[in-house]
Amino acid sequence: MSAAALPTHHAVTRPASRAATGESLDPGHLTPPFPGSWPFDLAAYQLDLWQRSVRYLDTLRERANNMLEHERAGKPPLLDFDYETVLDGRHLPRPANYALLRITRVGDDCLEDCLDPVKPPVIIVDPRAGHGPGIGGFKRDSEVGMALHEGHPVYFVIFFPEPLPGQTLEDVLHVLRRFVETVAERHPDRPPVLYGNCQAGWAIALLSADCEGLVGPAVLNGSPLSYWSGDSGVNPMRLAGGLLGGAWLTHLLADLGGGRFDGAHLAANFESLKPANTLWQKDYQLFADIDGQRERFLEFERWWTGFYALSKEEITAIVENLFVGNQLERGELQVCPGCSVDLRRIRNPLVIFASGGDNITPPHQALNWIPAVYPSTEALKAAGQRIVYLLNPHVGHLGIFVSSKVARLEHRAILESVGELNDLAPGLYEMCIDNPTGDPDCHKPQFQVRFEERRVEDLDYPDQAPAFDRVRALSEHNVALYETFVGPWVRLAVNPWLAETLRQLHPARTSRLMFSERFSPWMSGVKWLADITEPARAPLDDTNPFRQWEAFMSGSIASTLTLAGTTRDSLCEMGFHGFYGRAWWSDNE
Repeated sequence: MSAAALPTHHAVTRPASRAATGESLDPGHLTPPFPGSWPFDLAAYQLDLWQRSVRYLDTLRERANNMLEHERAGKPPLLDFDYETVLDGRHLPRPANYALLRITRVGDDCLEDCLDPVKPPVIIVDPRAGHGPGIGGFKRDSEVGMALHEGHPVYFVIFFPEPLPGQTLEDVLHVLRRFVETVAERHPDRPPVLYGNCQAGWAIALLSADCEGLVGPAVLNGSPLSYWSGDSGVNPMRLAGGLLGGAWLTHLLADLGGGRFDGAHLAANFESLKPANTLWQKDYQLFADIDGQRERFLEFERWWTGFYALSKEEITAIVENLFVGNQLERGELQVCPGCSVDLRRIRNPLVIFASGGDNITPPHQALNWIPAVYPSTEALKAAGQRIVYLLNPHVGHLGIFVSSKVARLEHRAILESVGELNDLAPGLYEMCIDNPTGDPDCHKPQFQVRFEERRVEDLDYPDQAPAFDRVRALSEHNVALYETFVGPWVRLAVNPWLAETLRQLHPARTSRLMFSERFSPWMSGVKWLADITEPARAPLDDTNPFRQWEAFMSGSIASTLTLAGTTRDSLCEMGFHGFYGRAWWSDNE
């Protein structure tokens, strides 16, 4: 489904207000309501507030309707490009709910005349982490768009809303390998470049490290490979397994879903990381600049609210072996009987793109596996491996895949430098982009790319393994207890009707669908008011003192929620280390 199919509205073009950008206001700089003008300022503000309120509610109504429409359509991938299906993984001898697409057209332009026959194909794999596929190509300035702009044939790996019965992580990896082999056969002597976003990045690492390996360069964007790493007080998600007693809760939620794990649970986890943004800032930014933010909000929410399921076999293997067990960097992960994944077997060049502003996959989790696998720079060079990392100082987790500015600079720089990766001598390098113009749309030689050699020993992250080893031991114990005494009764009690009822009643769905006319008939009146209000809409200037006080109050609410979230994270950190600390466990081990 193309983003062009989204409903359009006439938006008033104006500079983004400080309220819309989340900038808080200093009360000392607020414009005082002058005695002679305040009645007019108040009247203008009340009119603007009423108009924004109507349009805000109408936007929530349209989001709910988009969510229902997307579900009725079968949740197709939200790509802003035409495509054809090359291979459907559900029909392979060892099936999984994945499919390989080839991008065929951008708007009215066919791609055949624009592609460079010398350049290798690019395979983009989106993350299967609760949401549907398309985030790598749901707008023109995206990973797909940049690869096409650079002349690469582009393939996109999607997945379907429901897993196949009993689908395992091994099944998924077999299908992904078949996709890579298919693309390689279609483009002889040009090994494909693999792009893996978040979860898809570690899936590509698994393919690169298995017994057969891969040949073409792999780009891992915001992909965790070292799951126990992170800064205290900054990356609380890595503590969740210990605070919840391990992976037993994952087993329970999958059983309550009738053998399927609802992606809405994962979305709720992400949203809980930043309560200020989830509970206030995201909605207030829309409310404050409803004319400028409406279409962007609806476009992103169409993807964010498309929840996809995983099989119990998949999600429990992921949680137990990776997030709680951290077996990947240790070389203990077995994807099939007798076949362990050893990251030292990776021979294709790796490009690791991480960001200091990513609180879900911080640079620690993206890079700390390197010294765990290669104890020294000499060991990395002796293995003949080339690892390049690229750091963005501030963009968030989704910004690595979604930000237009990042796509137009960092991803363009990566693609334009693919040919240089194979020419690098074995070792560790940092990819540095010198862009004196500051223009993300510039090309070489307007910006320069340097590969500066680094030492593995410089990747010095705190070792927190003892506490997390205890988490893994407790998790294995709790899972055994659950599967022995509780799981059989849960599976006996849950039928398809109950599983679907629990799925529909998930707060991530009900909090959005409650604004649809289907569930709230009075929202039809909101649409009628919005249709009347839109032609007469005249955005209020930021100099209005009442609008300034509104922005100031919003900043105060956001600061309070941020403090609450920071306090919660600090308490969780203290509780984690207090329970799994060495002093308490030393007497019990």
